[in-house]
Amino acid sequence: MLRIAVLASGSGSNAESIYRYFEHSELAQVEMIVTNNTKAGVIQRFLDKKAVLRTFNYPEESGAVLKELIAGADIVVLAGFLKMVPPSWTRAFNGRMLNIHPAILPKFGGKGMYGKHVHKAVSESAESETGITIHLVNEQYDKGAIISQFFVDIEPGESPELIEKKVRALEQQYYAPTIERWIENLILSQ
Repeated sequence: MLRIAVLASGSGSNAESIYRYFEHSELAQVEMIVTNNTKAGVIQRFLDKKAVLRTFNYPEESGAVLKELIAGADIVVLAGFLKMVPPSWTRAFNGRMLNIHPAILPKFGGKGMYGKHVHKAVSESAESETGITIHLVNEQYDKGAIISQFFVDIEPGESPELIEKKVRALEQQYYAPTIERWIENLILSQ
């Protein structure tokens, strides 16, 4: 059984969804939740769960956390982690680190394109669809190989808040099952 570490900086809704999805799986389980934000909602969501909950000061404690990840996880999944992943982490988990981006890449990606910022950019662009992109993590923001994309229709100029709600629904529906298929493919390729 593969061990999953989830990195999160915010409310933790995706982290919790992933945890619940794999809670009774024979394929993988969430073993660690790692956050750089001591006030993140993800902490409250995981106080009563079996997964190890680790907070850390970024970037000062990144080396120590990497050692813990290497010892306690086979794969790493980002679920709203709002910091650039250090190159030492991407090298250690090369091909075994996944991220979800709240828009369609390569549009609306890169530094600063997260949360409300990305939804505002989508709204202002007059796009008629948006969605989520699930991709491998490398040493550049949102440049890793795309694993899957899921789309939702929007009205051109739709409010960022409504776009965020639609995108959140896609995240909850598709991220964990996509992680599962990705893990199955990892196992088959070994």
